[in-house]
Amino acid sequence: MAKMMELSKVNGPLGVLVFRVVLGFLFASHGTVKLFGWPPDAGTVAATGTWPSWWAGLIELVAGLLVMAGFFTRAAAFLASGTMAVAYFWRHQPDGLLPIQNGGESAALYCFAFLLLAFTGGGAWAIDGLRRRRAAQPAAHDART
Repeated sequence: MAKMMELSKVNGPLGVLVFRVVLGFLFASHGTVKLFGWPPDAGTVAATGTWPSWWAGLIELVAGLLVMAGFFTRAAAFLASGTMAVAYFWRHQPDGLLPIQNGGESAALYCFAFLLLAFTGGGAWAIDGLRRRRAAQPAAHDART
């Protein structure tokens, strides 16, 4: 049991890192399809400024990249979660009560995966974590003066 506890100290932050990077990458790729048509044949490009698809693509790209980097993770994840909740209720929920009935599984999963990151943060190996650790340490320069 002690061995498992030791592994969780390493694997916990590593697991959050992998989860955050993969989730952010997948979400950002939805944005690149809507904004730039990349990768080809993955979907349609939204006309610039078109509501809601172009704006959703912009949120997907920016929030996905921020989550990948772990920079302003909680805010970006909260925005992404809300975006997916709106997508689910506007696009999928009218077609059936449950996600399995209305094709909204990915919107629901993204919504709750991002909500998890909004509560937990980006983890120890995120830019946010680095900034937090630096702010908590007394500056060496201040100690010398």
